[in-house]
Amino acid sequence: MFHPTVFDNIKIAFENQLYDYDNLDGVLTITGRTDLLNLAVMSREFTLAFKLTDGISVTSEVVLRSSVKELSDEILEAPDSNPGCSLLLRFYMEITDTALQCPAIERILTGIWGPELKPEQILSFRYGEEELLYSNCIQLTFKRQITEEQMEDIPSLLNHLLQSAEELESI
Repeated sequence: MFHPTVFDNIKIAFENQLYDYDNLDGVLTITGRTDLLNLAVMSREFTLAFKLTDGISVTSEVVLRSSVKELSDEILEAPDSNPGCSLLLRFYMEITDTALQCPAIERILTGIWGPELKPEQILSFRYGEEELLYSNCIQLTFKRQITEEQMEDIPSLLNHLLQSAEELESI
């Protein structure tokens, strides 16, 4: 009989909550979903992307990752291990004034998530365009593993995520 892994259980918890926000509450619209198994390194990655219902410019993404080590520790019940997965949140938006908007983005996210979760902003642009428009990928990477013990924190985490997307829309 199939026994779901920690990764599977956490993935389902995120999916259920986000699809409820889409289908039942109408707070957001799911815009993308991936569930990848990398056979070369035996890792898994799950991504669920969405936009706020009233949102225009920000796409948010929840990303869960699990390596072969975490999976093997769980299946083999390795002593002194606490299997889990890594979590990161991404926001995608276009900006025009990096000197003004990037610090504003950092202030907003640091105000919501605290100084220990420093946002990383990766900018790119299309060479040769008349108007310089930057694509900004903002990433928040959680430093510790997420385990089933943190599953009750998912609604609070998603509320922070929705607040982040809402405030980023104002930039």
